[in-house]
Amino acid sequence: MKSEPNAALVLEDGTVFSGIGFGAAEKVSGEVVFNTGMVGYTEALTDPSYRGQILTFTYPLIGNYGVPPYGDPDQIPLSFESREIQTLGAIVHDLCEEPSHWSSSRNVARWFRDAGIPGITSIDTRTLTIKLRSEGVMMGILEVSENEIDIEGLRKESRTSKPYGNVDLVREVTPKSPRRYGSGDELVVLLDYGAKYGIIRNLLERNLSIVDLPYDSGVEEILSYHPSGVVISNGPGDPKACSATFPVIREIIDSNMPTLGICLGMQLIALALGGDTFKLRFGHRGQNKPCVEAPDGQSYVTSQNHGYAVDESSLGETGLKTWFLNADDKTLEGVRHKEKACIAVQFHPEASPGPYDTGFVFDRFIDMIRRPAT
Repeated sequence: MKSEPNAALVLEDGTVFSGIGFGAAEKVSGEVVFNTGMVGYTEALTDPSYRGQILTFTYPLIGNYGVPPYGDPDQIPLSFESREIQTLGAIVHDLCEEPSHWSSSRNVARWFRDAGIPGITSIDTRTLTIKLRSEGVMMGILEVSENEIDIEGLRKESRTSKPYGNVDLVREVTPKSPRRYGSGDELVVLLDYGAKYGIIRNLLERNLSIVDLPYDSGVEEILSYHPSGVVISNGPGDPKACSATFPVIREIIDSNMPTLGICLGMQLIALALGGDTFKLRFGHRGQNKPCVEAPDGQSYVTSQNHGYAVDESSLGETGLKTWFLNADDKTLEGVRHKEKACIAVQFHPEASPGPYDTGFVFDRFIDMIRRPAT
């Protein structure tokens, strides 16, 4: 009987978690983060915002409903946020080998093996999560091997890993050329820094057609499609690494083009208008993040995945004002422009998986398109 592969996770501070490997026998280095969601592992693992990261699931059992097929390559698949696993690796407490669901075509281990992605199971994910919460996310190396793992070698290697914020991750996930979706009444441009399929689904459901453009597209190219609005998407990495695109974003907003920013998109809008961002200690990643709308105090439960945030105190000269705040740590979760047709949120109104409390953000964007601000 074949023995289970060895696996080890070594953090940059030298902490070691040994376990059982699954997926591919590979070694990867990336930022170790955690997600508190109880469902939606296929959506999380295929979310381009996780590019360059090794994802820890705090929910103890992963894989119990398997992995559905991607389906028709010409269609946007359900249950996925892109057509490939975006995380460098995964960390789970208990991996289900025999899933039970009518749509399942393979288990998670097979999915990872087919994709060439390593994973580790049978470790204390609670202890790891507590460490990341108290000390902050950190770089780590995950190795899966059929042979004995050189822990001391991994410790040395972990201390020289290239920091997450220094990697050009957006270029890895942006489309290489324009793509079109739908045939709705109005056309919007999606500036794609690593957009989730859920954003496209929500725009199509509202009878919009979409031109999905590479993130570094110029103003002339964007306007050549005569869009009714522009959506600036989510994506991975440090928003300040995308500084070359700030003038384009600023010109779009200054022209009063209806603009919606989501997650990274909100950070980019704030930076482009003169605001500032900072790195969160351990980020907001999960489906149960409460946000409060200003000024009326209405609460919403949101889906989130971000490691950076906009500094609310930097909004002074940007023309932006607070729209949402995080109920837990009071960080900024949404902004509205005081004069221009521009709104942005740090959370994910498309959810996928839920909750769907804030889907109305897309409706506000539609309202701006159909009744542009003056």
